[in-house]
Amino acid sequence: MSNKRQDALDYHSQGRRGKIAVVPTKPASTQRDLSLAYSPGVAEPCREIHRDPEEVFRYTARGNLVAVVSNGTAVLGLGDIGPLAAKPVMEGKGVLFKRFADIDVFDIEVASKDADEVIRFCEMLEPTVGGINLEDIGAPECFYIEETLKERLQIPVFHDDQHGTAVISGAALLNALQISGKRIEELTVVFSGAGAAAIATAEHYVSLGVRRENIAMTDSKGVIRADRGNLDRYKGRFATTRDIHTLEDALRGADMFVGLSVAGAVTREMVDGMAQAPIVFALANPDPEILPEDVLAVRPDAMVATGRTDYPNQINNVLGFPFIFRGALDVRARAINDEMKMAATRALAELARLDVPESVEKAYGNERFRFGADYLIPKPFDPRIMLWVAPAVAQAAMETGVARVQIDVEQYRAELIARLGRGREVMRDIMRRARKDPRRIVYPEGENDRIIRACALVLAEGIARPILLGRPDVIRDRAEMLGVSIEGAEVVDPWADPERREQYAQEFFRRRQRKGVTLVQARERMREPVFFGCMMVLQGDADGLLAGEDMYYPETIRPALEVIGTAPGVRRVAGLYMMVLEHDTVFFADTTVNIDPDAGTLAETALLAADFVKRLGLVPRVGMLSFSNFGSVRSPQSDKVRRATELVKERAPTLEIDGELQADTALLGEFRRENYPFSTLVNQPNVLIFPNLDAANIAYKLMWRMGNAEAFGPILLGMAHPIHVLQRGSEAADVLNLTALAVVDAQEHAGRHAGV
Repeated sequence: MSNKRQDALDYHSQGRRGKIAVVPTKPASTQRDLSLAYSPGVAEPCREIHRDPEEVFRYTARGNLVAVVSNGTAVLGLGDIGPLAAKPVMEGKGVLFKRFADIDVFDIEVASKDADEVIRFCEMLEPTVGGINLEDIGAPECFYIEETLKERLQIPVFHDDQHGTAVISGAALLNALQISGKRIEELTVVFSGAGAAAIATAEHYVSLGVRRENIAMTDSKGVIRADRGNLDRYKGRFATTRDIHTLEDALRGADMFVGLSVAGAVTREMVDGMAQAPIVFALANPDPEILPEDVLAVRPDAMVATGRTDYPNQINNVLGFPFIFRGALDVRARAINDEMKMAATRALAELARLDVPESVEKAYGNERFRFGADYLIPKPFDPRIMLWVAPAVAQAAMETGVARVQIDVEQYRAELIARLGRGREVMRDIMRRARKDPRRIVYPEGENDRIIRACALVLAEGIARPILLGRPDVIRDRAEMLGVSIEGAEVVDPWADPERREQYAQEFFRRRQRKGVTLVQARERMREPVFFGCMMVLQGDADGLLAGEDMYYPETIRPALEVIGTAPGVRRVAGLYMMVLEHDTVFFADTTVNIDPDAGTLAETALLAADFVKRLGLVPRVGMLSFSNFGSVRSPQSDKVRRATELVKERAPTLEIDGELQADTALLGEFRRENYPFSTLVNQPNVLIFPNLDAANIAYKLMWRMGNAEAFGPILLGMAHPIHVLQRGSEAADVLNLTALAVVDAQEHAGRHAGV
């Protein structure tokens, strides 16, 4: 194959065969780029696709493209407003697809109410897209359109108005049953409304285990009964022979109400007559059939869901369609079948039972969410939804034979993590290393809520063996109140073990007796959890320590230095942040410790940072930053950076490093090579050493808060044992990430001391 042909194929490739089709940004800034993007280069992928049509997923964006198709005949609560007025809804749908599942969308509004014309249009559209989301098409035409397209097309077709509500409310139903203890096969269910969503939801409930004869459905004429004439085949499936005629009749003694009709359809009196622990899903939008406060006023034992954001348990379709399509597209499914929808329902139900990340709570005004009557389903901003639902859907597609490709689900989940941000991808690799050999990490602030929640995450991920310092009864009670499991964590009470405390005090006194510490003071120190935890590490009772959630940075470093001290040959410790950008990972130092370092400290910081990066499996390339380029400005500040660079080169002659450099000179390789061809920094640096704490701390926080970089750290460099200091107020996810780094640090430390 000629180089030009291969270049053209590489340019158009969306990823290797069998991998997720991640659509990259293609350069188009030179004549060569244009020749690859269009003529003549584009001819090469055209030939490949003509030879093998499956190659379209490799060389085009079809595998990540969904068409949202509507004729505007049943738009939200607005009814038949036509395709033009429906366009904002379809565009909004596209935003949700992209925001939540990274799926590209064409919204297409069709000017026809003729079902066969809509079908024919979608058939002609098939070569363009990987899937079709039918939206806001009225019943009963929507049933016919979807059923016909599923028979004729070889791509996923999904009418979200039908199945979205079914999938999401089904998850809420499963969890409501778990809380109430009711059995699904004994459940009596009443539907208000008999449109597309109601019929599809009822069918989904039957698949979940609800008996068809236990379902009563009402429309504008009352209960749909077998003796009513002119029933279409969709409503006919739920015609009852029971002696009930009105919604009020049907609700008497019923276990569950599902409203997909109109506001005010249900009264307090109707709800009051329902069975014990009733389940009330009032889903009419924008106003439900009955408000939650009216339900709870007469039935405080009820579990209530609506379609609104201002009440608990919002049945929001965004929890379903983006992730169902994500899973379907990534195995190139020919359809979305009942098993795939069921997999999505069960995945959502299971996810809701887990502890909710703090990032989700922040998105909702720091409201605390815990599985129960007010939290039956996950919140839309929970980033874990894609990691749970899409793999479950993909697995179901493979098991039922509708997938064109077979994938490794665990590897797939890892690739989905990458879609959530490069930071997650980088941390996934670090966590994988930690999981291979979990180490004992002690947390002095063991009674802190965030540390307890982080401990639960650490145990779930299997990356460490956590040791919580504190009173066991307090820690267990806090964990129960938070709704998290810390089973498997060791809990150590420093105040309840006088023998160990005295042993630690004696050793601390021995180490510090010539530095102003008395035995009495040593004993007092050992009553402080951070000192006690550091002694655990020193004495080999733990492999590493994490602290700082409730303490200021110096309050944690000082005990660590007094107990543990610096590593052999290290004069000053330093702080490092790992900054993960869209296309790069860069390490900033010293971001947290040394305020105005001299040349020797800067050199030591550079060597410590380079060593840490090397231990992560990367090749360190160091830029020593200043406001000067190679002596362009002579001042004590730039001179110390230049001197620090010389010291590093003397101590590590093979390390790729140069300075002093301005930040842009360091990062712009072509500019640097053109203007400073003598520079020993050949490649773009991935370790940036700042001249003082002001510059480093300001730079990393600006990058973090304004530059869309993800910041991981602070990582404490230069300690004799793995000690890491949290930023005060770190979230549980931050603690999890730093724990993984601490475990990898502890693994390396053990390896060095074992002579590895």
